[in-house]
Amino acid sequence: MTPTPPSPPETSDDDEDDLAAGPPCVMTFNAGDASGAAGLGADVAAMVSVGAHALPVTCGAYARDTADIFEHFAFDEEAIAEQARVILEDVPVQVFKVGFVGSPEAISTIAGIASDYADVPVVAYMPNLSWWDETQIDLYLDAFRELMLPQTTVLVGNHSTLWRWLLPDWTGERSPTARDIAMAAGECGVSYTVVTGVPLPDQFIDNVLASPQAVLASQRFERFEAVFSGAGETLSAALAALLANGTDLAGAFGEALAYLDQCLNGGFRPGMGHVVPDRLFWALPESGESEPVTEEEAQALQVFDMPAHDTKH
Repeated sequence: MTPTPPSPPETSDDDEDDLAAGPPCVMTFNAGDASGAAGLGADVAAMVSVGAHALPVTCGAYARDTADIFEHFAFDEEAIAEQARVILEDVPVQVFKVGFVGSPEAISTIAGIASDYADVPVVAYMPNLSWWDETQIDLYLDAFRELMLPQTTVLVGNHSTLWRWLLPDWTGERSPTARDIAMAAGECGVSYTVVTGVPLPDQFIDNVLASPQAVLASQRFERFEAVFSGAGETLSAALAALLANGTDLAGAFGEALAYLDQCLNGGFRPGMGHVVPDRLFWALPESGESEPVTEEEAQALQVFDMPAHDTKH
């Protein structure tokens, strides 16, 4: 006789409510990055750290180390669309985050998805693309301006990157302000712009949240001596996750910057290249927090020593 499987435990309505009330979901379109410095890995770690569930849509993959990007392999736009639309039919999404997606075709696909979910805010991050072929950069930026920016709620980028992209014919004696850049982005349909790394005297930089009409908030920080990979990804992902949690834009801007500052302060160098932000800085024990290990505990832990990775035949 086939045994009867046990009945599942009974659940109350309260239990169902608890299960349903998980963290908000952010769908992020980005590239895989084996270095862990940027891309989807950075997005997922930052979003989880500030209380959101990431739905990562892989748009391609970098070939890179912690210092340089050597190549990017773009995914077919149909593969991108299938990943996104399948999960969107199952899971409600509070915010879209768009990083580097690799091709004008991918931009068109993602812009179409964002248009179909017009009530979902879009946080778009534009990284420095100077590692890429110049022709490819121009095609990508043109497509992003024409197709993605009209869908974008908040654009995030470094002052130098956004200036050269959105104000290429700037002829003023001074460099453009964050408000100037926000006005240029606003002409493309962007509601708000976060401009990072605005140079200030005495080794300080400013980070500014602006609309085409006004500067809404700004925070300045002392410049770190180290060179980081993935700082912009960290900030934009944290901002998207905080907005998904219901934080107002000005509050999310301030909290995301504070989070990034601590990530950079705890940054580490996993290889021979740049420093990577520690997006899980809060998970490490404070100095002197751990108790000393006794001799008996040390002997017990030896049982779990990993053997050498040697293949034996």
